[in-house]
Amino acid sequence: MNEITQFNATGIEAAEGETLPHSVEAEQQLLGAILTNNDIFDRVASIVGPQHFFDPVHARIFETAANRIAKNALASPVTLKTFLEDDEGLKELGGPAYLARLAGAAISAFAARDYAQMIYDLAIRRELIQVGQTIAEKASRVAVDSEPKEQIVEAEQELYRLAEQGSSDSGFQSFLKAVTDAVNVANAAYQRDGQLSGVSTGLTDMDRKLGGLHKSDLLILAGRPSMGKTSLATNIAFNIAKAYKKGILPDGSEGAVDGGVVGFYSLEMSAEQLAARILSEASEVPSEQIRRGDMTEAEFRRFVEAAKALEACPLFIDDTPALPISQLAARARRLKRTHGLDVLMVDYLQLVRGAGRSENRVNEISEITMGLKAIAKELNIPVIALSQLSRQVEARDDKRPQLSDLRESGSIEQDADVVMFVFREEYYAEREKPGDHEMEKMAEWQEKMERLHGKAEVIIGKQRHGPIGTVELSFEGRFTRFGNLVKPWQQGSDQEF
Repeated sequence: MNEITQFNATGIEAAEGETLPHSVEAEQQLLGAILTNNDIFDRVASIVGPQHFFDPVHARIFETAANRIAKNALASPVTLKTFLEDDEGLKELGGPAYLARLAGAAISAFAARDYAQMIYDLAIRRELIQVGQTIAEKASRVAVDSEPKEQIVEAEQELYRLAEQGSSDSGFQSFLKAVTDAVNVANAAYQRDGQLSGVSTGLTDMDRKLGGLHKSDLLILAGRPSMGKTSLATNIAFNIAKAYKKGILPDGSEGAVDGGVVGFYSLEMSAEQLAARILSEASEVPSEQIRRGDMTEAEFRRFVEAAKALEACPLFIDDTPALPISQLAARARRLKRTHGLDVLMVDYLQLVRGAGRSENRVNEISEITMGLKAIAKELNIPVIALSQLSRQVEARDDKRPQLSDLRESGSIEQDADVVMFVFREEYYAEREKPGDHEMEKMAEWQEKMERLHGKAEVIIGKQRHGPIGTVELSFEGRFTRFGNLVKPWQQGSDQEF
């Protein structure tokens, strides 16, 4: 035991003459415990790997033992001796006899997980020191091709990579736990007004069809230009943020008991343009009048009151163009940590960049949709991503979109839990106006326009947890506002929709 302790006292010096954080004793105790009882490896494998060991010889011993155990073979001082006999580092520590000393010195096998956690934590500290040194070196080296802003982004990405390393997979869980979780979700839906298991969109018929926006789901909202994708997304975002109420959740933690905190990535429009749309909807003043400042006194008063009411809404907009998926994930994590995050929206999917410079657009889109689904699962929130549709819709007589119309559709359709299409027949009917001399056709067209006026459809083309079908909504183009459509049998009813 004395020889082992003596070895630790020397340590390994950092470049600056300071010893990096480490505990050789913890490494020795963990390796000794594994060599004494191979079952311990399974308890620590999810926490620590060879790369987390400070001493390179210990890393090689751990790796060799791990390879043996993975093959259902015994990893003991005797069996490892064959593989490590010629290891120069091990020779310096006394050769194969060191393995026997490790096993003999292991006195606390029950604390193996604690040792593993300690080794992991110290490894992260060493990496933090390394990242800090790299940041300092890059900053002090003034180069034309290395902008300070780029260095900040690189440093941020590296720190987030480090922060996320420790989130080990939960692995298998018992069916009892899974059933309990499912019952809790159903109970929450039963207790809640409207009987929703997810976050309410504020649109009654859509909520009925979807059951609200479910945690860890990726929802795709697709449509051709001018169908109102962004308008519907901003309407839903505003409805959720407006309804936000904080309180104690059934599990005892603090969070949103109604509505939620919304993060909105606006890659196409600026934050000001998006805010103007939301203000137009809230104040019932046409957005073009807001842009021109052409308002009556009453409209302006409504506009100011709406702006004041919106100040308290937890709606956060990021309008950075061409964001890479890694940055998008990092910023979402930061928002969740600082302000909370219950729903994330991305407008729109095709404007997000993949991590690499992929020549194949389909592969890049696949990487982005997988990344968005990963964000939804990791942060346990619904992610709504808008998507463009291909032009083949325009070539058909029936302009209603379908799954095959999704651009680079394979991965989008595959990774999404829900795929919805926004469709306004009125938009196409307007462009079919007959000439004034065709009286019969004109009468038919006017009748059709009356029937379609102010109506929109959201076609649910795919839903993992529920039915597909069509949801009818009202649409007021002047205020870019979608709403609940009052059905003929509800006319004159006092019921609020």
